[in-house]
Amino acid sequence: MIIREFRRPDIKRVLEIEQKSFKDPYPVNILLDIYNLGAGFLVAQQDNIIVGYIIFWIRFEGEGHIISIAVDENYRRKEVGSKLVDMALEIFKRYNIALIKLEVRISNKGAIIFYKERGFIEKEVLKNYYEDYEDAVLMERNLDKKIDSD
Repeated sequence: MIIREFRRPDIKRVLEIEQKSFKDPYPVNILLDIYNLGAGFLVAQQDNIIVGYIIFWIRFEGEGHIISIAVDENYRRKEVGSKLVDMALEIFKRYNIALIKLEVRISNKGAIIFYKERGFIEKEVLKNYYEDYEDAVLMERNLDKKIDSD
């Protein structure tokens, strides 16, 4: 498996993964707008098939933001998501970004655990964050701090 930068021909496969992964998936025009505005956009590729992606912002006031990450259901629990997050964190470090934020549905316990295992902590609940009024958990990771190992 390789992690590489997104290319426009990847959009069809990214959109398929997005639609199967989320209750309120981003439409194709939003994904392309985010890409065109300069967001970090990486894909995981296995045997010439896109199996996952991550989209993130680099904010030059010292903060990064993970916008979206998804993995094809047939490739979950095979370290694809971990490798995508690790690569994004490396890019944040290259730009001297120390604080990384993201939001996750409060009901998505698997994702919350996934992020906690990667050093993110729950900061606060954002009420009615999503279109369907579900709350989100704001999570953060400070790249200057070491992850505590259990």
